[in-house]
Amino acid sequence: MYHQTVVKPNAEEVAIAATEWLIETIQECLATTGQCSIALSGGSTPKRLYQLIAENETESLDWSKVTLIWGDERHVPSEHVDSNYNMVREAWLDRLDPKKPKSMPRVLPVAIDVKAPEKTAARYEKQLKELLISDDERDDADIPQIDIVLLGLGDDAHTASLFPETDALKESNRLFVANFVPKFSAYRLTLTAPIINAARNVAFLVCGASKRPAVDVVMHGPRHPDEYPAQLIEPKLGRLWWFLDAAAASEVLK
Repeated sequence: MYHQTVVKPNAEEVAIAATEWLIETIQECLATTGQCSIALSGGSTPKRLYQLIAENETESLDWSKVTLIWGDERHVPSEHVDSNYNMVREAWLDRLDPKKPKSMPRVLPVAIDVKAPEKTAARYEKQLKELLISDDERDDADIPQIDIVLLGLGDDAHTASLFPETDALKESNRLFVANFVPKFSAYRLTLTAPIINAARNVAFLVCGASKRPAVDVVMHGPRHPDEYPAQLIEPKLGRLWWFLDAAAASEVLK
């Protein structure tokens, strides 16, 4: 596993660095396979990344060959203020010019059935398999590969919607599940650790002093993934990146 940490002075520079890295990595994927899949994250730093993409559209990148999927989603309607899809739409997608088809990525949001979280997750898992596994691989495919997975990190060391002491942490076969989170008394929908770890590129985007203890424990232990779920993220063959601001990285830098 290739592992690299990038530290910038503040959140804005983290977002800029992550955006530059994302564009370069997409270009690599397009040059290699002609297409690219990206699992998106919620959170303030990823939101700024999406805004930067919309503000600095690059003519050299054909976004029509890029498919956006969701690494996790709140179990709410897509127009809800808490919806990750809604955030991406407002920050990025609604700001694109439909007259420029090469600026428009393909989008595969989670179709929420508010009365049936398990059904919602199963349906999205099927869609992911159809997207990521070609017909000639379908019979013998193991875990499919997402090209790029963007992740945040909570103060409690959760990532995506893999929260401490929840059932999704034990999942070894499913790709996308409905995960009940007791502290919210609500379901979250999330990629599981196996499909994240199968990705070609995984990037954590983390800013703020409140995240400092979580960054430290994920990187340096002690290892208790049931308590610190982001410790589960160890790409098998892919590249792992950490984009941190100085406040979040101060313990790491020591």
